[in-house]
Amino acid sequence: MSTPPFLTLPGCARAERVATARGAFAALRAEPDGPVRGSALLVPGFTGSKEDFIGLLEPLAAAGYRVTCVDQRGQFETGGPDDPAAYGVAELGADVRALTAAVAAESGGPVHLLGHSFGGQVVREAVLAAAARGPLPWRSLSLVSTGPGPIDPAEAARTKLLLDALPVMGLEEIWQVMRQLEARSGQPARVPEPAVAEFLHRRWLANVPTALGVTGAHLVAAPDRVDELAAATAGVLPVLVLSGVRDYAWPVPEQSLMAERLGARRVVVEDAGHSPAAEFPAETAAALASFWG
Repeated sequence: MSTPPFLTLPGCARAERVATARGAFAALRAEPDGPVRGSALLVPGFTGSKEDFIGLLEPLAAAGYRVTCVDQRGQFETGGPDDPAAYGVAELGADVRALTAAVAAESGGPVHLLGHSFGGQVVREAVLAAAARGPLPWRSLSLVSTGPGPIDPAEAARTKLLLDALPVMGLEEIWQVMRQLEARSGQPARVPEPAVAEFLHRRWLANVPTALGVTGAHLVAAPDRVDELAAATAGVLPVLVLSGVRDYAWPVPEQSLMAERLGARRVVVEDAGHSPAAEFPAETAAALASFWG
């Protein structure tokens, strides 16, 4: 899961709920002090939240962009029902389209759309569904640390352990097991400051277990829809594929090949792993502002 670098909102940002035709979504929103160059909607990944993008808010607002980061349905402060049908990627993609409409109504123009990790496959679904209905309501599409199909086999094996545990263990029990496995792995881990560590625990417990089960199952068996996305975006929607230099979820070469198939701009953030926005927010924000501009 992504670890936010800090939790204190910059002066340009606020926490609120965004009302849409499909309900209200918890959000962090940033507003530029000067001229507005555009608006962006940022969608987090599996076990993530809007806070994964907190480090981007100030630099993107300084670059002139209104930014809205959301918790998806079933995540952290948005919540959701105990109904598996609510969390399929088609439904989550419909949420993204509703959020896009709400943000675009405020800004008066198309929106830059970004999805991180699992969120990348959700925004892909949103674009494909919108393309079947008419003109696309976005100015650009950014896919961050996401891949064309299922996650890497090693990560899929870990995710399947979670899927097996969800019906028989509570989220607190699973959290404690995950911490024990990390401690035994022998791999050096970045230890977050106490406030961030407490937040990660609280965020995990706020997940809707049903949402974790459905979205996790998607990740281990996701279809490759890149060719469909290439056809839907060609000539009408600029695409960026951004990642770190290493990634446990989808191999970086696989992401580069996806960029080629999409005819997309490709950016690799040096020294970053699966969460460039959290690990190197200044560099990631600069790459996004350059692409959006």
